[in-house]
Amino acid sequence: MAEILTKLQYYFSFPFVRYALIVGLLIALCSSLLGVTLVLKRFSFIGDGLSHVAFGAMAVASIVRLTNNMLLVLPVTVLAAILLLRTGQNTKIKGDAAVAMISVGALAIGYMLMNLFPNSANISADVCSTLFGSTLILTLTPFDVWLCIGMSVVVLVMFMLFYNKIFSVTFDESFTKATGVNADAYNLVIAIITALIIVLAMNLVGSLLISALIIFPALSAMRVFRSFRGVMICSAVISVVCAAAGIIISILASTPVGSTIVSADIVVFLVFWIISAFTGRSKV
Repeated sequence: MAEILTKLQYYFSFPFVRYALIVGLLIALCSSLLGVTLVLKRFSFIGDGLSHVAFGAMAVASIVRLTNNMLLVLPVTVLAAILLLRTGQNTKIKGDAAVAMISVGALAIGYMLMNLFPNSANISADVCSTLFGSTLILTLTPFDVWLCIGMSVVVLVMFMLFYNKIFSVTFDESFTKATGVNADAYNLVIAIITALIIVLAMNLVGSLLISALIIFPALSAMRVFRSFRGVMICSAVISVVCAAAGIIISILASTPVGSTIVSADIVVFLVFWIISAFTGRSKV
């Protein structure tokens, strides 16, 4: 035990490791809050679609050699979130089809561009790092950390300000519209928040594992709790604990950060599933 603590103390003496922990916990908190809403609205896979769009935008930013790829990735992902929302409301193109179309298209174009305009000799490593986040979390700068803190504050404030409306839109959108509330506007807020979280989470778990970070904590909490508020709080706790555990385990065992965090989320989900089986509780 003393050896483990000594090793952790050594690693946390490096600023980039502390940056990774701070960013990881903030991303986990934000994604868990949003995950409950997306799961209940049966729109969980929007995370996949937007993460692939972010991958394509990151490939373009890499090609044009932007100093900070957030300048391109963030607005493109937000625009894609709005487009997905509008396209999903089209009777000719359903929501799941729109997500699949944009997701596959952006991923294919991004990978093609990275091959046509390589910035390094090891394209496979670049793609793997972007998709699975194996090393990106350890390359954060102080600017990236402050940007993540600022964006996380925006997400949390927006969620707290519009909590009641988001709750209403999540459970009964038709009734919400009938009461005179502009449900489309709050769906737009949810889409924009989702885009912000996707961009933040790419450095932590990569573009392919973002959905797991959003979905698993919410599903775990739903195994035991029935109230919306209870699920939200439990999901946030699970996500933050799993993120911290995943980062610490990845340091000690030299495993990929993103995959380790998602593995921790899976273990917790199984534990909560077993608890719900014995207690007889059902999801929200």
